[in-house]
Amino acid sequence: MPAPRRALTEDDVRRFVDEQCFRPGAGQVGAELEWLVTGNVSAARVQRAASAGPFPGGSTLTFEPGGQLELSSPVTDGVEAACAALAADRTELEGRLRAIGAGLLGAGVHPDRAPERVLRQPRYDVMEAYWRNGGEHSPGAGLAMMCTTAAVQVSIDASGPDADRDSRWRLAHAISPVLAAAFANSPVSAGQVTGWRSWRLGIWEGLDRTRTSPALRTGSAVDDWAAYLLGANVMMVKDGETCRPVAATFPFGRWVAEGHALGWPTIDDLVYHLSTVFPPVRAKGWLELRTMDAVPDPWWRVAVAVAAALLDDAEAAEAAGVVTERASWCWCEAPRWSLSYPQLGEAARACFAIAGGALPRLGASPELVTLVDAYRELYVDRGRCPADDTLDRLTSDTPVSAR
Repeated sequence: MPAPRRALTEDDVRRFVDEQCFRPGAGQVGAELEWLVTGNVSAARVQRAASAGPFPGGSTLTFEPGGQLELSSPVTDGVEAACAALAADRTELEGRLRAIGAGLLGAGVHPDRAPERVLRQPRYDVMEAYWRNGGEHSPGAGLAMMCTTAAVQVSIDASGPDADRDSRWRLAHAISPVLAAAFANSPVSAGQVTGWRSWRLGIWEGLDRTRTSPALRTGSAVDDWAAYLLGANVMMVKDGETCRPVAATFPFGRWVAEGHALGWPTIDDLVYHLSTVFPPVRAKGWLELRTMDAVPDPWWRVAVAVAAALLDDAEAAEAAGVVTERASWCWCEAPRWSLSYPQLGEAARACFAIAGGALPRLGASPELVTLVDAYRELYVDRGRCPADDTLDRLTSDTPVSAR
């Protein structure tokens, strides 16, 4: 809640970033899986069924504005534990939905459903208004992002015994375009081929770029992230249970320096502001990798495993930094052309080989390593991604609709 007089300086923002956004860790991993829901079942009924008790692996269930479901794993000691928890909880969630005639669709964008909000909360009311009133460059992108998209997100320690936070920050950004390309899975929207392998990321490009573009600038984690938070427009101000809208061109740094009719920002306002920025890599005490589309079971395990292996194994991290050098800035090419873009295809083949070698050192099961190898052979080594399967089916006149 804003203060009646100035409460923060830019130095305070930088200190918060330094102390709270890049905390050290010891190989912990978490992941979030989002799904679109299929079946002719009301959102209210889906919510009741999906939330019928705790999950065996300890994941937390949340509901997104368009009815998407998200499972967030507990923080686990390593990638094998994260995948095991989510696998158990996904099976439980799928069973609850099957009982009411609904299902889970692992895709980055719903292929034929128009964006429509089914969840009404003050935060999402203001967010929708923000996009519509100047927060989007492509008309309708904001509502589409809120209601028709789904992703795999991987969270890893911001620093650790084998890597300082700056090198880890740089590597997380370097591998993110490669991960985006390798798991692109949203070539169709509103029943039409979009021309993108990941239209989900295309939708994000149509939003306010002060809050969705990559945060990497100098390579210094604290400097980059502090500058990003100060430069990102304020979306809303939280006042108790109420969210109050703010003009679409009001950077947080300006709020710090000049105040606002609603008051001056506090640390709590900074924390809330952080929750409304959505770059490809977000620092929240850990690093959250956000570029990968939702993919069908069992391939989400591969997404989690490869991302974690490239960052958490010291040997793999060093090698990944080298092989991604030519692909690390392919933010625009990754969602459009995926692994058919030469630099991305080359980097992905190298990264998957590196990850496959690292996973046993991180305690991954033989089954998980085999699954990563299978994905590499089916997609990566052939310059393909899951979106290409959808496009192949369209070419053979097979309906793409998930209904």
